[in-house]
Parts: sequence; C-alpha cells; structure tokens
Amino acid sequence: MDRERIERALLPQLLRLRPFRPEDESPARAAHAAMRPEGFPFLLDYTDGEPWRRYLERREANRRGERLPGQWVPSTFLAATVEGRLVGRISVRHELNSWLATYGGHIGYAVVPELRRRGYASEILRQGLIIARSVGIDEVLVTCDVSNVASAGVIEGCGGVFESVASGDGTPKRRYWFR
Repeated sequence: MDRERIERALLPQLLRLRPFRPEDESPARAAHAAMRPEGFPFLLDYTDGEPWRRYLERREANRRGERLPGQWVPSTFLAATVEGRLVGRISVRHELNSWLATYGGHIGYAVVPELRRRGYASEILRQGLIIARSVGIDEVLVTCDVSNVASAGVIEGCGGVFESVASGDGTPKRRYWFR
C-alpha cells in the first residue's frame, strides 16, 4: 500500500479538528491567499494584515455569540490538521438565520487547494456533524454551489439527503439534510 492509501484508511484517526492556534498563522494565511481566486474564503471575516492574535480572539468571541458581524450567528471555527499540518477548516453555525436557512446551512468547510482529493473534506464533514450535534443541532443543513460537483459528492457520501436547489441570492445552492 502506498502512503496515500494508508493515510486515507487511517484518516479518521489522523485528522483532527481543533481551534486555530498562534502557530497556524502562516499556513492559514497561505491557505486564505490560495483560495482567494476561487472567491471562497479560507479564513472567515478576515482582513489581510489583521494581527493574528486579534483574529483568533474574535473567532472565539464569535463562538460565544459575542462581537458578531452583521447578520452572523454564533459558530465554532476549527482548523483541520493531519499530523500537525493544516489541511482545511470548518465552521459549524450553532443556529440559522433566514439566509443560512436557505443558502448557507449549518456547516461550511474548506480544504487547502493543493491538498484536495485525499478524503480530507469527507472526514472534516463527518467530524463536523458530530460537533454540530454536540451543540444541540439534531437536523443539520449543509449546502454547496450547484456547480461544485466535488462538494456535492462529499455531502452525499457522508449521508446528506438532497432536498432542493435554492436560487435567488446569487449562485444557486444544493441543499442537503443530515437527520
């Protein structure tokens, strides 16, 4: 077995979701820059050049429902690591506002572009579903762009049940439920 197959088989034991730390600054900023051309932020509500410690403090305050920007809701924002390397991130929204209930869902996840197609997204979502349930969300909504075939495959592979396509607010979204 080659390393990639071994890693994929061990992924549930290797991949860890944890709060971002001070030492994540460089790889997190690099991931954010790498995803900029896709128009999908790696770091949520992040401003280039913002002091990292201030960003981490704000994310923690947001988890507690404090200092929320605009129409945001409390959320848990975690780094996904494999053997100490940042491979992705996840945001688990503790509740839904009207926009999230239609377009955004409870969970948003991302994998560093150069590390895709290794099973990380599926494991990040699987573990994120556990976190969602731990904060009291019994029925979890996850969405993806209609054109994002890879993400739809991840969601369906993890057991998401397709409900509908929501359109009317920019890019149409596929809506899936985990019950």
